[in-house]
Amino acid sequence: MTWTWTLEDAEGNAIDTPDSDLGSQGDAESWLGERWREFADQGATVAVLLEDGRQVYRMDLAPAEE
Repeated sequence: MTWTWTLEDAEGNAIDTPDSDLGSQGDAESWLGERWREFADQGATVAVLLEDGRQVYRMDLAPAEE
């Protein structure tokens, strides 16, 4: 199984995503956890986790409000 992320901007347009072919869901989530702020700074508002091309879930990249 291959786990990958795709990124979208606020309008739902795809944003170039660095290669993220990872071996497990945990690896994929850690990979995004280390980079999400950088992606948000580049205009990404949503990350979509895919398992072998099938959408597992979508996640908002906005930081939590305090």
